[in-house]
Amino acid sequence: MQNIETLEELENLKQSEAALLVLFGGKNCNVCHTIKPKLLEMVAENYPKIKMVYVDCHVVTDVCSQNGVLSLPTLQVFFTGQRFIEVVRTFSLQKVIQDIARPYSMVFSD
Repeated sequence: MQNIETLEELENLKQSEAALLVLFGGKNCNVCHTIKPKLLEMVAENYPKIKMVYVDCHVVTDVCSQNGVLSLPTLQVFFTGQRFIEVVRTFSLQKVIQDIARPYSMVFSD
């Protein structure tokens, strides 16, 4: 999972990647550290073509504020530059995985 350092870097990825998952967390967020490895494993297993990135909101606060992130963890999923999913604070990883299925199949239909 790539760490995002600048707003420009994140915006470029949103436009260039067909599918992008962004996890906004923080070094002091225990929930963020708990879900990150589980999320990595679940997405890699089910949706290998999704690019995953991490934004530490305690380090790059401007990136978080420009993306409307007010509480942690926040998870955003983009397909072809458009945000399809946003979940905040308390959410089910299993439900997120289920919600990704339809747009993923439309973007990556073989």
